[in-house]
Amino acid sequence: MSIQEISVSNNQKKSLLKAVKDQQVLFQDDNGDLVVNVEAYEEWKELKGKGSDPIEEIVEEALDYDSEYFVFS
Repeated sequence: MSIQEISVSNNQKKSLLKAVKDQQVLFQDDNGDLVVNVEAYEEWKELKGKGSDPIEEIVEEALDYDSEYFVFS
C-alpha cells in the first residue's frame, strides 16, 4: 500500500471536507486525518467533468497519483 502524506492547515481540512462529500472518496479517520482513496477520487473527478480538481485547488503540494491514498494531516 502506498501512501502520500501531506500536511495541511485546519482551514484546508475544512475546505477539503466541503469540496468532496463522497465518503468513498474522502473520509476522516479516528485521529482527525483526512484520507483520500486516489482511484475513487480520479473516478469522482471524471464524473464531475473537466476543471473539477477540488483537492488540487486547495492543497498547494503536488499530488502523486501513483499512490493508493493521500493522507492529509
